Amino acid sequence: MIEARFSGEQGSFKLDADFTVPSEGVTAFFGPSGCGKTTVLRCVAGLTRMKEGRLVIDGETWQEGRRFVPVHRRAVGYVFQEASLFPHLSVRGNLEFGQKRAKRGQRTIDFDDLVDLLAIAPLFDRPTAHLSGGERQRVAIGRALLSQPRLLLMDEPLSALDRMGRDEILPYLEQLHRTLSIPVLYVSHDLEEIERLADTLVLMRRGTVRAAGPIADVISNPNLPLVHMAEPAAVLDGTVKEYDSGYGIAKVEVPGGTLLVAGDLGPTGTVRRLRIGASDVSLSRKAVTDTTILNALPVRIDTVQPSGDTQMTVRLKLGAEGSGAALLSRVSRLSWDNLGFKPGDTVVAQIKAVALART
Repeated sequence: MIEARFSGEQGSFKLDADFTVPSEGVTAFFGPSGCGKTTVLRCVAGLTRMKEGRLVIDGETWQEGRRFVPVHRRAVGYVFQEASLFPHLSVRGNLEFGQKRAKRGQRTIDFDDLVDLLAIAPLFDRPTAHLSGGERQRVAIGRALLSQPRLLLMDEPLSALDRMGRDEILPYLEQLHRTLSIPVLYVSHDLEEIERLADTLVLMRRGTVRAAGPIADVISNPNLPLVHMAEPAAVLDGTVKEYDSGYGIAKVEVPGGTLLVAGDLGPTGTVRRLRIGASDVSLSRKAVTDTTILNALPVRIDTVQPSGDTQMTVRLKLGAEGSGAALLSRVSRLSWDNLGFKPGDTVVAQIKAVALART
């Protein structure tokens, strides 16, 4: 586990952040600009020291009371918004610099394997000035990982890229997530990135942590602001069970039901992350026949919250008993009142579209 508490001031900004997250997978920090996401990352790295702080990584104390492990003794890799590559070194030289920072006997990430994973061998002899934005960030990630860190810190690594650059690099980040066991702390202001990459979500506001937990729970929590965004969505992980090549439809098993999803999502047993927008989920008392909507599943109404004057945001749990994954539905207040829905009711969720969040 990663246990952290940082409290103090930097000028007029006050930080009072307290969270515990798993020391595995990707933990994303999300919130408005100026809420303290980057400051927390710098505290973890040891670049910023708050008046009060505690940081424990898998039982090893890096900060508590007078104890403060300095930056150079913290086994962290840091990827900034800008790649910050050494301009006087080639791509290979930058990677080898990261490799030289690793302590002897701690090399668990193989140079050649990482180069293959990030597809950067063709770039080896290029000056860094001749790289695209996406290529520069891939090299920066490789350099950070070759230092053999216990933690990889990523501070909005895609924010300086255009949409094409982000789309280029996201599959590599997903591949790293699947392949490497190093925990990642990932700061972003882009919810789409977080939906694709994160396992755990830390939601921040004004220097404090509002919530921390599995992304599926935090993103669908009716007491948190994400469900009241203009286009809220639920994310859930499912396992491919079958593919009908004739119709191009895959059956994906999720907690509490089975979804039909367009496209070949891989062989049986492949795990895929799905995104279901609240506006793509309608509700009915009974199953509707003679419809083009492929997914109609029993759900239990969990909670409901007004979203503005005319709409309601409904949190649902898959399965007649409500023991499955969470979904969200955005319905008009008129429909809600006319159908007499209330929490605890078992109804039918008609899902108009299921998108693939993690490729």
